[in-house]
Amino acid sequence: MVKFDPKIHHRHSVRLKRYDYSQVGGYFVTIVTWQREFLFGAIENKEMKLSRYGQIVQKWWGEIPIHFPNVETGAFAIMPNHIHGIIFILGCGDIEIVRGRGAVLAPDDNVSHDTQGGETPPLRVPTLGQIIAYFKYQSTKEMNMVENTGTVTKFWQRNYYEHVIRDEKDLQNKTGYVEANPLLWDEDDENPVNWT
Repeated sequence: MVKFDPKIHHRHSVRLKRYDYSQVGGYFVTIVTWQREFLFGAIENKEMKLSRYGQIVQKWWGEIPIHFPNVETGAFAIMPNHIHGIIFILGCGDIEIVRGRGAVLAPDDNVSHDTQGGETPPLRVPTLGQIIAYFKYQSTKEMNMVENTGTVTKFWQRNYYEHVIRDEKDLQNKTGYVEANPLLWDEDDENPVNWT
C-alpha cells in the first residue's frame, strides 16, 4: 500500500471564478478525510459498514436541511475516507419544488434572494462553502467528543471538491455515481490501492 503523500495526493481548488455559490441550483460535493485516513468504516461485500465516526457524519449530513431551511440534500454516500453528496440550494419560493415534485437544478438568475414578502424576514441563502463549513465543524466537534482527549483532532481536509449540476441528465449521472460508489470502491481514486 502506498502511504499518503500530501505533495502527490491533494485536491486543487476548482471553484469557478466569479461564480455565486449561493445561487439556486444543485451541487455535487466530495469531502475527503484528513490525510485520507479510513475513519468512517469499511467496505464489506461491496457495502459500506459505518464506524461510530461514519454514523456521526451521517447524522450531521442529515442535519443540513434543518439548519438551512432553504437547502435540501440528495444522494449521499459515506466511504471509508471520503463522502459524496448532492446539495440543492433553493430560492425562497422553491422549497416545495424539491420536497414535492422535482429538483431545482441550474441556477436561475431571476430568483430574488433578498425578499420573501410580508413581514416575515427573508430566508438567508447560504453559500455552498458555508453549508460545507457547518457540516464539517459540527461533525468534527462531535467526533472529538467521542475521542474525549481534550485536544482537537482534524478529521477533514481543508478543502472540498464541487461540481455545479447543470441539468436533469447531469443530476441523474451524479446521483447514479453516488449511489454506486461502494460497488466501485476497487476502482475509486480515494482507495489507496490505486495510489500508484
